[in-house]
Amino acid sequence: MEYPIEGACQCGNVHYQLLAKPLMVVACHCKECQKLSTSAFSITAIVKAEDVVFEGEMKEWRRPAESGNISGAMFCPTCGNRLYHFNPADMSTLKLKPSNLSNTDLIQPTVHAWVSEKQDWYTIPEGVKTFDKQP
Repeated sequence: MEYPIEGACQCGNVHYQLLAKPLMVVACHCKECQKLSTSAFSITAIVKAEDVVFEGEMKEWRRPAESGNISGAMFCPTCGNRLYHFNPADMSTLKLKPSNLSNTDLIQPTVHAWVSEKQDWYTIPEGVKTFDKQP
């Protein structure tokens, strides 16, 4: 895959470039991610903060995580698309929502998290690392 890869929110008011390969791609099955994605799980690409460049106005939303950390989210105020999540105590990595990239070939989860809250009808592929909760 060639980098950078362009990405944008649904309405196009926020654009970004992913400059390098993600550290990992995770499918999260927690109830919060099910609400976020309105599906069985949410896909997240863990990236170094320095490897992504954003342009455009974003708004922030935060909630407490089970770990005691804060789960922050940045989203487009016009269309509502989430662009990434973050932990304000550690801004070295971002949890990019990669479904809005122009090339989505990197969306191949190697880890499934929060499988303790997974929808019963979904079967995790063989050979993929799983965690009952947050890794």
